[in-house]
Formats: sequence, C-alpha cells, structure tokens
Amino acid sequence: MIYKFISIEGNIGAGKTTLASLLAEEYHGQLILEAFEDNPYLPKFYEDNGKYALQLEMSFLIERYQQLTRIFSEPNIFSNFTVTDYMLKKCLLFSKVNLSKQEYKLYKHFFDQIYKKLPKPEIIFYLHADTDQLMRNIKKRGREYEQSISRIYLNRLEKM
Repeated sequence: MIYKFISIEGNIGAGKTTLASLLAEEYHGQLILEAFEDNPYLPKFYEDNGKYALQLEMSFLIERYQQLTRIFSEPNIFSNFTVTDYMLKKCLLFSKVNLSKQEYKLYKHFFDQIYKKLPKPEIIFYLHADTDQLMRNIKKRGREYEQSISRIYLNRLEKM
C-alpha cells in the first residue's frame, strides 16, 4: 500500500465502516473505527439534539483524538497502513450543523488545537448515497437510536 493513512468518509449509513473493514482486511491494514457504541450522548442527541449536541460533538472529538494519538504513537509491525471510517475534519461539518453559533465557536477553538497535533490522511474516499439508500441502510443495521434520523437531517449533512 502506498498510502500510510486512509480515511473513508460519507453520510450516516453510507457504508464507511464496511469499506474501511474490507480495505484493512484485504491489504492487512490497521483498522480504526468510530467508537460510537459506548458514547452515552449519542442516543440522547437523537432524542433532544439541542440539549446534547455540544456534549456529543466534544465526546467524539476527544475519542477520535485519543484513538489517533494512541495508534500513531505506537508503530505497528503487522500492518503498513491505517484506515479509519471517519475523517477528523468532518467533526467541524457535523458541529456546524448541530451546534449553535456560540457553541460552534467554542468547539472550533478546541478542534483547531487538537487538529494541528494529529496526522492527516493522505487519501480520503468519500462515499455518496442518495437519501433513500441511506434510510434503507440505517433501517437495515437496526441501531434503535438512529431510526428517528430524518431525511432533512441527512440532506443537511450531505450539503455541508
């Protein structure tokens, strides 16, 4: 593999984790997946996004920072590249959609400090799917808290 750091990006339900997993398996790469299962703010965000948006965005930023710092500070002799199912820069896009202007300004301040300390992907694959397909994928994977995601929200994310 000529690239050392690859990121897969796309909307919710576009297939990022599937593609990242396939690439890592096929080419013996180190896989970093978005850690959403243990995030206590994610289900709460989908219930009341105004109340939990800042907590959610900050928790994802911190988690991703910790993942990337840990992975890239320890050499892995069993793989010659790393692939993630997220791109850190996309945190800004989600936060711009989800946060108030004042919260976004605060969030961006933290993001800028963290972002400059982390490695950047050498190549980014962006997966696009129309809203109908995203809705089918979200329903199929069956995460209960995602079932209330609206088409409007997915379209807003796609336009960012």
